[in-house]
Amino acid sequence: MNHTLRFADAPARPDTAAPPVGTLSPPVPDHALTGVLRRFRVGPAAVTPVAEGLLNRGYRVESENGPYFLKCYVDSATSGRPAVAAQHRASTALAARGLPVAPPLPAVGGRTVVAHGGRLFALYPWVDGVHLHGTELDPAGCAALGSLLGLLHGTLAEVCPPVLQPAGQLSADPVETERLVRELRERARSARPRLPFDALAERRLTERLDLLDTHGHRRPAPEAVPPTGWTHGDFHGLNVLHRGGRVAAVLDWDKLGTRPTAEETVRAATLLFDDRRTGVLDLCRVRQWSRAYRATGAATAAELAAAAHRVWWERLNDLWMLQWHYQRGDHRADHLYPGSAGQLTWWCQEYEQVLDALTN
Repeated sequence: MNHTLRFADAPARPDTAAPPVGTLSPPVPDHALTGVLRRFRVGPAAVTPVAEGLLNRGYRVESENGPYFLKCYVDSATSGRPAVAAQHRASTALAARGLPVAPPLPAVGGRTVVAHGGRLFALYPWVDGVHLHGTELDPAGCAALGSLLGLLHGTLAEVCPPVLQPAGQLSADPVETERLVRELRERARSARPRLPFDALAERRLTERLDLLDTHGHRRPAPEAVPPTGWTHGDFHGLNVLHRGGRVAAVLDWDKLGTRPTAEETVRAATLLFDDRRTGVLDLCRVRQWSRAYRATGAATAAELAAAAHRVWWERLNDLWMLQWHYQRGDHRADHLYPGSAGQLTWWCQEYEQVLDALTN
């Protein structure tokens, strides 16, 4: 069944870096929205809030000139004016190169960022399409998506400032992870009322201690990091719209930044091609994705192997979902935890098979 979905930052499936603490700021008053739209030369319009992402607020705007998406930037970590302006420059340049990215529209004076009432806003054309999980794509669709990410990485390298390669990059410390695992396990044990989530967390945290004991010696060396470049930063199914068998738009460029590009490719594969209940990856689809990505010249098999090891290690040491739940009292990511924990256990068991799918 098709749905018409928004051009916006869909609820994120963060990986190892958790979004900022706190709740969204109060809704934007109607008179403020009217003032902002006037700056974008949009006259009388019906404005309807759309589902909120973790970082920003969004509104569907229906006007006589057509539908738009109005974005209100909320998160101060990624939404200061310089950061937003850089995101807009990059997405505009990508669209100019023919890639499926909807660029922000200019306001009066030509700028794409409007400040109003202490907040920043941007206006985009509305893009119709559907979100598809990677397991809903046929092999050709998996390859096309892999090629697209390779093209995005290559084009970002051309349109964004040059990147200075780091000498190395430290990975997570398993000693610190073990300390945190024990703290979280005690919180799960003492939770009252004790819910099924707490029982699952306790079991998986006990399992995590065993995994750390088994694999703790495999910590990646700082110099083993693959090349760093410009990345989308949050590439997964909820940030891609499909229409007519093609990608209509890659959404939500709020996390644009410099990171190991091959690591984004591996991370995206684990979010796109997983069974959302068990976390198990569809390795046939992963192979199609990776082969197409490598065919663009964006990474070598050796770089993807290094990236796979580093992403696996991050997951082995990653506890952000349980930190949200037990340390912050934030349950927004609870539904993601069973699949995430299941994927880690499965990945530890099938490490060589996952590596083979990503590199051959």
